[in-house]
Amino acid sequence: MVQKILIFKIGFFLFLLISSSLLFANTITGKAKIIDGDTLHIGMNKIRLHGIDAPEINQNCLYNNKEWQCGKESRFSLKKLINNKIVICESDSIDRYKRFIAICFANKMNLNKMMVKQGWAIAYRYYSLDFVNEENIARSKKIGIWKGVFEEPYQFRNKKK
Repeated sequence: MVQKILIFKIGFFLFLLISSSLLFANTITGKAKIIDGDTLHIGMNKIRLHGIDAPEINQNCLYNNKEWQCGKESRFSLKKLINNKIVICESDSIDRYKRFIAICFANKMNLNKMMVKQGWAIAYRYYSLDFVNEENIARSKKIGIWKGVFEEPYQFRNKKK
C-alpha cells in the first residue's frame, strides 16, 4: 500500500512538472520590429533570441584598423534575414527584463542559428551551447564581426553600466 501511494505521489509530481512547463510554452507570431541583432518585438511582446549575443546597436568594431558600426550591421542582417516575413517565436522562459527568451523562425529558417552562422552574433555560452558549431564556422570563414576585431557584446554592455 505504501509503495502504491509513493508511486502515485511521484506520478502526480511528474504530471504537475510537465503540465506546468507546457502551460508556459509560448508561441508568438507576427510581423517583427527589429531592435538589434538579438532582440525584436512582435506586437507588445519583447523577444530576446535564445543562445546568442549580438553587438549592441551603438557598438563599433575594428576592421583594417578602422572603426565600423558592427552593431548596426548586425541589426541590418537580422532585418535582411526576416525580409518582412511573418516571424514565429517559440519561448519557454522570460528574462529579468520581462523579455521572452525564444528561438525564432522566418520561412522555417532558424534566425538564432543563422545570425551566429553568418557571423553577426556569437554563441552566448553563459546561457547555452546550442550555437557553438555555427560560431566556429563563422570564425573560421572570418565573416561578419569575425572579419575584424570586436569586444564581446556582454563585455561592451558591462563597461557601459
